[in-house]
Amino acid sequence: MKPGRVFGGRAAVIAVPFAWLAAFFLLPFLVVAKISVSEMETTTISDIVAWKDGAIAFSLKFGNYVLLTQDSLYFNTYLASLKYAAVTTLLCLAIGYPFAYFMARSRRTLQPALVMLVMLPFWTSFLLRVYAWKALLTEQGLAANAIEKVGLDRLLAALGLIPGPGQLMNTPFSLVLGMTYTYLPFMILPLYSNLAKMDLRLLEAASDLGATAWTAFWKVTVPLSRAGVVAGAMLVFIPCVGEYVIPELLGGPQTQMIGRTLWDEFFSNNDWPMACTVAVTMVLLVIVPVAVFSRYQAEVQERRT
Repeated sequence: MKPGRVFGGRAAVIAVPFAWLAAFFLLPFLVVAKISVSEMETTTISDIVAWKDGAIAFSLKFGNYVLLTQDSLYFNTYLASLKYAAVTTLLCLAIGYPFAYFMARSRRTLQPALVMLVMLPFWTSFLLRVYAWKALLTEQGLAANAIEKVGLDRLLAALGLIPGPGQLMNTPFSLVLGMTYTYLPFMILPLYSNLAKMDLRLLEAASDLGATAWTAFWKVTVPLSRAGVVAGAMLVFIPCVGEYVIPELLGGPQTQMIGRTLWDEFFSNNDWPMACTVAVTMVLLVIVPVAVFSRYQAEVQERRT
């Protein structure tokens, strides 16, 4: 095969995803960024570039970005979004890692069934699953009754996660529970994919060298599964930051996240520039962990080669 054809094929393969990202991420992001520095008129958005007196005039309004740093509402909602997303990610990791490890070490014939069980919730509407938790956690709901019978509600109240015993809905507990349940498969699947490809002869070598099962797990399995941990953490953390449906249905006023703030700015206040400012800032906050993940993946790939 000629070098020119190889280069052309490689360029085409690289160009397709870049074109996709440019069309469906970069261009919409630039539109949102443009609105964020525009002036909101009665029903329209003013242009940032205009022709006046034979010259091109730029009109950029950065007051919304200044307001973000001055109004505690936005700071608190950003902080709450990052906090609940981080807690959800840690819980998904704590629950998902043992499950993924069990799946990877189970019989080959059993693994497809286990993967199907993980993906089974996706067969039901996301909205229906969230509404189901709302029914389970309300007074006299099945989950609420079970929690009250074992006394877990009193422990949650002592930790400040619910206002008092029996009050499970519209609390940080119900919010984190709903997000953990929803995004748990996004943690399990990357971990399972990573652990299933691990060379088990490394564990045998560690055992031959005198390592216990626990030591081999921490020294061999966990380091080799870091890529899966990071991938799963990003898949959980990023959508949790901008989550709107779950906080709206399961959370309360004290658990307002940035998604609700965006909704209020767009539809309640009809302030599209401010809403776009909040959205742009949120995207920039999310890009940081994505960049960290990409750098980590590149370093891992360099070590392997």
